Amino acid sequence: MDLSRGKKIKAVYERYRPSPALQPANIKSGVAASCLMLISFLLLAPLGRGTELAPPPAHEYRLRFYHTHTRERLDVVYRRGDTYIPEALNELDHFLRDHRTGDVRHFDPRLFDLLYDLTASLGDSGGEIDVICGYRTPWSNEFLRTRSAHTGVAQHSLHMQAEAIDIRLPGVPTSELRNAALRLHHGGVGYYRTSDFVHVDVGRVRQW
Repeated sequence: MDLSRGKKIKAVYERYRPSPALQPANIKSGVAASCLMLISFLLLAPLGRGTELAPPPAHEYRLRFYHTHTRERLDVVYRRGDTYIPEALNELDHFLRDHRTGDVRHFDPRLFDLLYDLTASLGDSGGEIDVICGYRTPWSNEFLRTRSAHTGVAQHSLHMQAEAIDIRLPGVPTSELRNAALRLHHGGVGYYRTSDFVHVDVGRVRQW
């Protein structure tokens, strides 16, 4: 405790304390008790303020990506607690643009939550995610769909709504990644064994 502060409080007490000769016995004890309570309050109040606990920092949601077509990387905290970070979402939208046309569309942020939960469920939270395909314009979608009879590209793919992504995780078999995504029960899951990637989206729950 600050000694100078204690001396000042004692001086105030001595200054305003009535003379003992003028106080009846029953008043003396009451005044003394009141003064002691006041002094205790003044001395302990700063201690109470000092022991207040600061609220814990909001949990950060981080994703790391490598785009297999553009060769770009992105390491971004896109959410803190329950709040999405607009600047980070803009970065993600640009990173996941249609790499054929350069067109950008705003992604449903629930997709990033799905990816965060997916990597966390595999014990790879913060691990790098290989992106095969993010947003697709209608033109790109039709181009891929008609390129071959066995592309597996849906005519009304959720890639065109920026609600789907095709990925793989380095070091994790795609079959294991598929199973983990199915366990989340968050949306659609497609398994492309030959092309070695998994499709996940935030549409209705289904699998293929």
